[in-house]
Amino acid sequence: MFHVLDQFTDTQPLMSSNQHKEAIYLALMTIPPGKVVTYGELAKLAGLPGAARLAGRLMSGLSENTTLPWHRVINAQGRLSLPEDSEGRKIQQARLEAEGVIFERGKINLRIYRYNAAAAHSTD
Repeated sequence: MFHVLDQFTDTQPLMSSNQHKEAIYLALMTIPPGKVVTYGELAKLAGLPGAARLAGRLMSGLSENTTLPWHRVINAQGRLSLPEDSEGRKIQQARLEAEGVIFERGKINLRIYRYNAAAAHSTD
């Protein structure tokens, strides 16, 4: 599987928490408009399999004026994780819809909108 750390090293070094954070943010920046990933997929993309909760914590800790595309990260059921009537949820849904993502009964069809990093970076 492709992950953003492949460009830096062939081996998985032990990383500090700041390096984990940076890896997650770098991976987040690779998700194109109109595509989404789950928290677990974001962690894998960053070279941190099993770190879905870390990805979630980092997304929830971003400032309101961040330029990172946090809205492209959703839960494994294809739903937004923010509380139903929260302003953040409304913002996330509006941003995704502006990028062409369609919600059906509150869900995003991951077969259509999931970002496939391996296919995007294929040399075939």
